[in-house]
Amino acid sequence: MSREEVTSAPKRDDVQNWARPVEELKVEYRPGVRGTNVDGRRLNGAVQGFGKLWQKTYSFAGLTITPEEAIAEWKAHFGEFWPTGNKFAGSLTGIQPGEIALLDLSIGGTKLSTGVLVVYADDRSFTFMTPQGHMFGGWITFSAEPARDGSTTVQAQVLMRASDPIYEVGLALGGHRREDAFWSETLTALARHLGLESPTVDQHVVCVDSHRQWGRWRNLWHNAAIRSAWQTAASPFSLSRLSRSRNRQLSQPTPQR
Repeated sequence: MSREEVTSAPKRDDVQNWARPVEELKVEYRPGVRGTNVDGRRLNGAVQGFGKLWQKTYSFAGLTITPEEAIAEWKAHFGEFWPTGNKFAGSLTGIQPGEIALLDLSIGGTKLSTGVLVVYADDRSFTFMTPQGHMFGGWITFSAEPARDGSTTVQAQVLMRASDPIYEVGLALGGHRREDAFWSETLTALARHLGLESPTVDQHVVCVDSHRQWGRWRNLWHNAAIRSAWQTAASPFSLSRLSRSRNRQLSQPTPQR
């Protein structure tokens, strides 16, 4: 290819929609979530994951608003559509390329703290990528498109591998079912918010690659579920409760001999 061909090649017009490459995630404390297991972590895509590779698509149709209106409303109220017990704390600028959101997720009666990076966002879609320690390595893309009948279809599509062997076992023992229920409930809440009275969420799941990447078993070191359990046990509340218990013991009179 000649120099003239190189210099005359069309420039991408979506550069502003992509996050800049980062070596490590940097994030500060935000009220409302614990905010751990994110700062200092690297991104962890499906290539870096351990388990089988899955593509999961959840969608609903029939909206009378435009795709742009649907995505704008979804971005503005994203965490409000999540099932009870799960928290999403975005940055002050909202869902924008390069921004990090902190998550507290309810997993089997415990709280798992992790996060996501917004790697892409435009008027019709936005994509999250997971960090080390998240339940899975991969991407989640949320989008809206016009249908042939003039209505709007909305979907969430997940491309994922379980991050490590423990998460892979958890997915096999009900984790997949709970994740499917999570996104079905989320999209149902979104659909009702956008004007559908009785929405139906369609689900399509494909195992893209049934092989496990055993060389990634060391991802266990960053497992956010394990670290979150430790953090809960060592939380200020736990320490305060221990301190009060010890103070009560010290305040009791010493038995006379």
